[in-house]
Amino acid sequence: MDSKKYLDDISQIKDMMSRSSRFISLTGLSGILAGIYAITGASIAYLFFLPNADEHITINSTPFKFIVGILILVAVLSFVTAYLLTTRKAKRNNEKIWDETTKRLLINFFVPLITGGIYILIKLSSRHYGLTASLMLIFYGLALVNASKYTIGTVKYLGYSQIVLGLICAAFPGYGFWFWVFGFGILHIVYGTIMHFKEDKR
Repeated sequence: MDSKKYLDDISQIKDMMSRSSRFISLTGLSGILAGIYAITGASIAYLFFLPNADEHITINSTPFKFIVGILILVAVLSFVTAYLLTTRKAKRNNEKIWDETTKRLLINFFVPLITGGIYILIKLSSRHYGLTASLMLIFYGLALVNASKYTIGTVKYLGYSQIVLGLICAAFPGYGFWFWVFGFGILHIVYGTIMHFKEDKR
């Protein structure tokens, strides 16, 4: 009995250490909604801007500005939704929403993401449009992998998937739009669904 109690105590201590070093209030529903936002935004862009063959899309063109606006809106909605749902889950589980672990997670996530965003803008200003979708997927995947050590471990698998998809997209730049939809839309919904039933239902 003493041996069993000792092992139980060790297990509880390890669980407490893991919880204290990881941000575990992420929700699968936020991933699902992020995917829905991405598919909705991509659908609007495709229906109203991309098929217009009469106007070549350049960095100064109106369609390009609208598409960038849609991308920004999708990103803002995704982050706001993730924040609101994460805050609600943290309060329900009596967990802190802002501590040193959260800071480390955000730093590790945003450094690759912002670096990638700046690099993409530099390439766009040089009129190099072909690899935009590929670069977005790759840098987003790197950001997820980099931040995964401070949150639920399965996040890294979404990151790996985005990186691989981005590399495949680089080999087929003419299909960048569809790779983007699959990566930011479908993969988010699939991952969010798995995470919801695996983590949120505990």
